[in-house]
Amino acid sequence: MSFPQTKYGQADTVAQATVELFSMPRTPSSTARKTSPKTVSGDVVDLDNYAPAYLTWIANKLSSGASQAYLAAFDVGIESWRVLVLLAIEGSISAQKACGVIGMDKASMSRCFKSMQSRGFIKLALDPQDGRARIATLTPAGRAIHDQIRSIAMERERALMSVLSAAERKIFLEFLHRLHENLPAVEVATREHLSRHHPHALQRRRGKGSRL
Repeated sequence: MSFPQTKYGQADTVAQATVELFSMPRTPSSTARKTSPKTVSGDVVDLDNYAPAYLTWIANKLSSGASQAYLAAFDVGIESWRVLVLLAIEGSISAQKACGVIGMDKASMSRCFKSMQSRGFIKLALDPQDGRARIATLTPAGRAIHDQIRSIAMERERALMSVLSAAERKIFLEFLHRLHENLPAVEVATREHLSRHHPHALQRRRGKGSRL
């Protein structure tokens, strides 16, 4: 079974401030009224028609709201919840696979695993096929907390999608799947653009990758 690999963020404050900035009516100051308005030079991003902006804002705000709700009700953070979702489906999962699916770095996943283990949500063991890899297995306590949080998560999804008809929801999810599958092409296009316009950036990328 494949899962969408998404990068989750906690920058909701920045995203919301940006939205408010572009939605607030502008009141010219006394200084501005005395001088001619300045024109912006060069191209700017049209936020109303820039898909990554909306995807980022929606993801950040959903993540922030969910995190606050889960922490308040169960003292479980959003990262732990995402791991619980994977484990409820898979039963057990390696740290490496969880990182790839969720989009977390190894250090964050390691801290998440340790926290979940300390609360009795998972058991950790070495992968018999790779002695360096750790496998997390869901415990009955982990399954119980998953089931409780799931009800909140599903209600949040219901509220989010309530503005769409059943047919629109189906099309929307199909579009999301297509966009997710197209992410490798985005990285290819990025590398090609960097090679043409900023070749030094590719050397930095390779250098960082070799140290990981």
